[in-house]
Amino acid sequence: MPLIALTGGIASGKSTIAARLAEHGAVVVDADRIVRDVQAAGTPVLARIAAEFGTEMILPDGELDRARLGARVFGDGEALGRLNAIVHPAVKSESQRRFAAALAEDPTAVVVYDVPLLVEARVDDPWDLIVVADAPAEVREERLVRNRGLDRTEARKRIHSQAPDEQRRAIADVIIDTSGDLAETIRQTDDLWQRLRLSAPA
Repeated sequence: MPLIALTGGIASGKSTIAARLAEHGAVVVDADRIVRDVQAAGTPVLARIAAEFGTEMILPDGELDRARLGARVFGDGEALGRLNAIVHPAVKSESQRRFAAALAEDPTAVVVYDVPLLVEARVDDPWDLIVVADAPAEVREERLVRNRGLDRTEARKRIHSQAPDEQRRAIADVIIDTSGDLAETIRQTDDLWQRLRLSAPA
């Protein structure tokens, strides 16, 4: 089972690559979905977030107020570090459980871990390949403004709260340039899939 880490900064096109690999037959494990699951109402992680950042982070229905928490930690490196120390271990444990489940179901599966914070939390795992979706910060800023409705100040804050592009490129085995049009990103992703299948055990 090849285990592929797919990472990239916010609005880098990483999800487009993951979706295309899934179309080809990869098993995609989504770190963002795992984060939501481990922070769900009633979980130990959510209780720790409330204890650390205040009960105002919890909505009346018991769920996490993601917008309020994001406003609290983005742009504040110390606060973001405290949040990551709570969330990352739980995400790592659950992701490893899902990798094992995929292997048990199909030992020949290509498993892709769609993980934005690889540099910050997961670079030491035994990946067979690290793939980085790469686009300049100004391109990603424009996407956040145009596609997600953020103002430019908030867009820049979110980009700069993550690891620098240079750190992601430094750990990459494959870089997919997502600064062009969608067709070019898909072409590069298809090339990657062919490489993965050719190198997979029979």
